[in-house]
Amino acid sequence: METDRRRARVRDIAAETGVSIATVSRVLNDHVNVSPRTRELVLRAVERRRTGDGGPRTVHVRCPYVLTDYFGLIVSSIAEALRLHGARMVLDAGEASQHTDTLAGLPDEPGVAGAVLILPPEDGAQLVELAGRGFPFVVVDPRTPPPPDVAAVSAAHFSGARALTAHLVGLGHRDIGVVAGPEEWLAGDARTAGHHAALARVGVLPAPDRVHHVEPTAAEGLRAAGALLDGPDRPTAIACFNDKLAVGALHAAFERGLRVPEDLSVAGFDDIDLSRATRPALTTVRQPLREMGRLAVTQLMRVLDGHRPEALHLELSTTLVVRGSTGPVPGR
Repeated sequence: METDRRRARVRDIAAETGVSIATVSRVLNDHVNVSPRTRELVLRAVERRRTGDGGPRTVHVRCPYVLTDYFGLIVSSIAEALRLHGARMVLDAGEASQHTDTLAGLPDEPGVAGAVLILPPEDGAQLVELAGRGFPFVVVDPRTPPPPDVAAVSAAHFSGARALTAHLVGLGHRDIGVVAGPEEWLAGDARTAGHHAALARVGVLPAPDRVHHVEPTAAEGLRAAGALLDGPDRPTAIACFNDKLAVGALHAAFERGLRVPEDLSVAGFDDIDLSRATRPALTTVRQPLREMGRLAVTQLMRVLDGHRPEALHLELSTTLVVRGSTGPVPGR
């Protein structure tokens, strides 16, 4: 019976690490003809199973941002899902974490079986390096396109933005300003592309001066929307790729005596609680934030149990939510 259990463990470790059963056996028997990288890969998998067998698994959850309603929803759903799996969570949150070399030390954290990384600021090369050390992790809402061998869960940013702009186009809007997030972020790039695709369907060429890339805050939304509204040709609608940016745009309209949506339509993205607290309530795109967190945990647990994830890159659908901040183009 003990031999059968050992064989099962060897098979599980081989499946988890992607090396052959024979290689795992050579490492466990301390044979010399195994590369140092492969030996480290197998031994880390053995250590994770050893610590996991002795009690609940511990998962490092990194969210190097303030836990606002957006990030807070993702983190709380991860915590709930880990609890259902009988795992413990070590939370590393706050903007100060952006300036620490957290990833390099994750494989050496005692008792930590894996990690969930939310919008990691590190580049793809650092993620590949972490994966190469045999440390299991899943990325939620990747900032840049995830490397091919890194598991990631995100929302359908392109189709969400395309649906939002198509809604505005259906109301007669053709001159649409855009307040987007940082240009180098995957989400901002995909949403801008979705916006352009919706305009292209009605034969409208996007004007570069109609798109402002800023940090995703209400203050930046106020500034960027103000610049659009103070130009010689005011747009009839502003699509903001973040609800906080849209709140800033609402304030910019109010400061200039513009009525929403009679004089200007304003739309957001995310559908956080704030979008329902504005007057008028924001038309926006709902991101499946809770589902993203839960699915990331499911993917990680599959890897920790010795299986491959269902898919390396999962994209969850978004939903257009029409409220009172958008209306027909003025004079239509």
